[in-house]
Amino acid sequence: MFSTLARSRAHFLLLLLFPAFVCSREEALFASSVTYCQPPDTLLIQQFDIIFFPANQTVSFNISAASVNPNVNVTANLLLNVYGMNPVNFTLDLCSVLNGALCPLPTYNFVGADSIKLPDSLGVSDKIPGIAFKIPDLEGFAQLTLTEIGTGDVKACIQATLSNGWSAHQSAVEWVTASFALAAFLSAFFHSLFPESLTPFRFLDLFYLYQAIATSAFLNINYPSLYRAFTLNFAWAVGLVSPTSSSSLQSSIDAMRHHTGGGLPNSTSSSAVGFVNRKLSPYNQPEDSLTISPLSLVPRGATSAFGDFLGALSNTNIRVTEVTRPGGFSLKTNLAMQPAVQGEVQTVTAGSSNVLEAGIPIYANSIHIGTANAFTTTFIVSLIVLVVVVAVLGLGYAVALAIRRSRTRKGKETGFDYFSFVQSWCVRLGLIFLLPLLVLAFYQWTLKDSWLSILLSVITFLGLLVLLAYPPYLIFGLVRKSKDPYELYSLSPPTYLTSLGPLYAKYRPERYYVFLTLLIVPFLKAIFISFANPSGLAQVILLFVTEFAVLGLQIGLRPDRTKGGYILNTYLGVTRLVATGLLISFVERTAVKAIPRTVIGVIIAIIWAVAVVILILDLVIYHILFPLWQIL
Repeated sequence: MFSTLARSRAHFLLLLLFPAFVCSREEALFASSVTYCQPPDTLLIQQFDIIFFPANQTVSFNISAASVNPNVNVTANLLLNVYGMNPVNFTLDLCSVLNGALCPLPTYNFVGADSIKLPDSLGVSDKIPGIAFKIPDLEGFAQLTLTEIGTGDVKACIQATLSNGWSAHQSAVEWVTASFALAAFLSAFFHSLFPESLTPFRFLDLFYLYQAIATSAFLNINYPSLYRAFTLNFAWAVGLVSPTSSSSLQSSIDAMRHHTGGGLPNSTSSSAVGFVNRKLSPYNQPEDSLTISPLSLVPRGATSAFGDFLGALSNTNIRVTEVTRPGGFSLKTNLAMQPAVQGEVQTVTAGSSNVLEAGIPIYANSIHIGTANAFTTTFIVSLIVLVVVVAVLGLGYAVALAIRRSRTRKGKETGFDYFSFVQSWCVRLGLIFLLPLLVLAFYQWTLKDSWLSILLSVITFLGLLVLLAYPPYLIFGLVRKSKDPYELYSLSPPTYLTSLGPLYAKYRPERYYVFLTLLIVPFLKAIFISFANPSGLAQVILLFVTEFAVLGLQIGLRPDRTKGGYILNTYLGVTRLVATGLLISFVERTAVKAIPRTVIGVIIAIIWAVAVVILILDLVIYHILFPLWQIL
């Protein structure tokens, strides 16, 4: 019965972890973000919502733009980049179409929303492969460059990232993984009444796995968009909770930073993809590869196709007004997608200050958390969790006190030490937040932003030092005093099993000291992620060596108390090692092409997803259903 149940649950969980592969919808491509790739001079954009439906070869659009400089003769270069390849890249002299109506470029406001059918002569379907409409987190962008004839000056440069609506980042996955974590916590809370139970350790293992997935996207390497989106499903496990539309948390943090010397960009509700460094996914372009050659003119025959397109466009619902500067428009889009322009269109160049680099900046901003807000967000979330846990433990103390008084009246004594129970959960809470708080606290120091954020990170680090130093001091002190590690597992007072057991109780007495890896490894990872950030290659190598050493200790020392625990922890160690090793393909120096990188990203995501499913199944079957089965 359990094998059938396990198979059905595994299938269900995989569908939840990869919902983009099991749903169906109308195929489409649309602009997901719009930015200027040069400071705007001739062409200004206020709204740019456009979507292409391949089924009927139609384009729906809602555009508000303005040409503001008179007497400008330009050529238009259109470049379409998909996974680092350019299926479309041509330059058209606008003076050669429509009998010179676009030469010089008219000073017009263009306002329009309509749907048009593309002429067959454009051959759009032949240039866009069918997989572009299906693969999640498509890596592609279109660039329009207007270059003045004669001078070669760039008068306008606009980039729009492309999306098909599919993504590996799904709110359903976040809710499902969080729900299983909550169920694991409730089970662990009950089983923690019994010091030798392994259920609380499986709860910690689940959180460690979630955090390993999330922090694997913190490195300074060129992640495929699909893999980064997958890891965002677990951002909540490191305290990076995406703000809701009604939340004022990020704006409050922004205000706090700016009142205490912070100068880095604020959080924003707009898409972060438009600010990504152009060398990285989804752009996949070296810094000098976007230079437009004035000689790459459109081939003969394409001019007539372009004319067919303009002819179709002329029959649409467009208002054209002669102006010198664009006025304010209030347009309602009829497209079922997020507006590509939210607020003012930003200029993003290689030297601009708003460029998002690989690692924590792109990761945090992808869920609308500013780079400088990452630590403070996790710090506040950890405080909220701490308050909730203290409230629950306070309520538990009231219940325990009432039970104790009731038993005392009946002449019975209770041997339950509630204070040790509270200590044990404080240790577990510290273990859960150790890695994310250390990583983001150290990273905050490298930003040199708000002095208050730095002060909070220093206080947090000093608090975590207590967890890193004091419990090991007590544990080794007892062993040194008794000269017998078995004393750590004794229930006779004084005992550390009920208070500090979350550190070492899952290990054999002879291998109790292996608990140090739970404290040292997060500390080392935080140092490597934060302070080795200038070199992605160094980060990957250092983390791989760390995981290799941890796995070597696991296999060589066999520290687990049970055979099942040894097999599970060895499997999780192999998973972390393999996933970390494959990250080498994302290092820019390896120069792996975009499509192979994406395939490797899918493989790593599947490796993580299988591990999550196996660990959740272990928790559900052996630590929730099986105990209930025995009770019933």
